[in-house]
Amino acid sequence: MARTASTQRLPLGGFTPDFSLPDAHGKTWSKADCANGKPLVVVFACNHCPYVVHIRDSFGRLASEYMAKGISFVAINANDAAQYPDDAPEKMPAFAQAGGWKFPYLIDASQAVANAWHAACTPDIFVIHQDGKLLYAGQFDSTRPKSDAVATGDDLRAVLQAMVTHQPIPTPQIPSLGCNIKWKPGNEPKQ
Repeated sequence: MARTASTQRLPLGGFTPDFSLPDAHGKTWSKADCANGKPLVVVFACNHCPYVVHIRDSFGRLASEYMAKGISFVAINANDAAQYPDDAPEKMPAFAQAGGWKFPYLIDASQAVANAWHAACTPDIFVIHQDGKLLYAGQFDSTRPKSDAVATGDDLRAVLQAMVTHQPIPTPQIPSLGCNIKWKPGNEPKQ
């Protein structure tokens, strides 16, 4: 497990790249489909990363809470499933269901979307306004695996609460920390 902090970022206030990706059942979802005219939380995730496993259930609860308040969610798995079979598409639905994820969990098999979003690690979290502009790129919270601390989602919760109450987005935005995305040979981001 290599720890990676997400440092190459999309510019805050800039438009985020579009995507069109399938879920494990073959349904294709665009960014607009996922957002459904609402703000959208995009998390690059996978099944095997201890950082994702650490936040999975708390992320599911937070998503359910804020979906009821008008915010949409989507998870994207960009890991090389050939090298990391625990991240294979057929294993994604059970992982998402166990975490209470009631939002699409998509497959970025080409890794083009992860590259376009400058995603570096799992989990890597982005929050976009309904107009498509990036508002937040940062961590779920300050807890980490192998600690006694339970994931709370405090950082992401503060951002979402600011959005639903029309307050400024909190700063500073602390980059996500997690396992590096498992790139296919030749797909690694150019520095």
